[in-house]
Amino acid sequence: MFNIALYQPDIPQNTAAIIRLCSCFNATLEIIEPCGFYLNDKRLKRVAMDYLDKTKIITYKSYEDFVIKKKKSRIILMTTKAKKNYSSFKFKKRDTLLFGRESEGVPKIVHKSSSYRLKIPLKKNTRSLNVGMAAAITLSEALRQNYCL
Repeated sequence: MFNIALYQPDIPQNTAAIIRLCSCFNATLEIIEPCGFYLNDKRLKRVAMDYLDKTKIITYKSYEDFVIKKKKSRIILMTTKAKKNYSSFKFKKRDTLLFGRESEGVPKIVHKSSSYRLKIPLKKNTRSLNVGMAAAITLSEALRQNYCL
């Protein structure tokens, strides 16, 4: 299945919503630390509910650790700075869909080291989607392409 990776997330409720998303679609959640909250944060637990125990979650101490573990995988960075739309990309099973921090995205090194960079096209004069919404849209398309959902 697919993996959703969060680069140093800083809003626990968004991470919790993505935990539920991963649980419902059998995706693994990968969290690249440091987070802007503790993983036992009550705000995270309140939104994640019992899905926290039903979701495979892997944490990495740094982006470097993440890259080492993913060297045989495609890392697809979802970013507003990409030129290519997610809907024209051919996702493969076991791709890792990477999302940046809510407050500042990802640094240049992450952009450069990602296998692909994709965007969700938005109407003019809007900045970005909530990270949970972006993860749901992207995962849905990846699943549709590979499993005919």
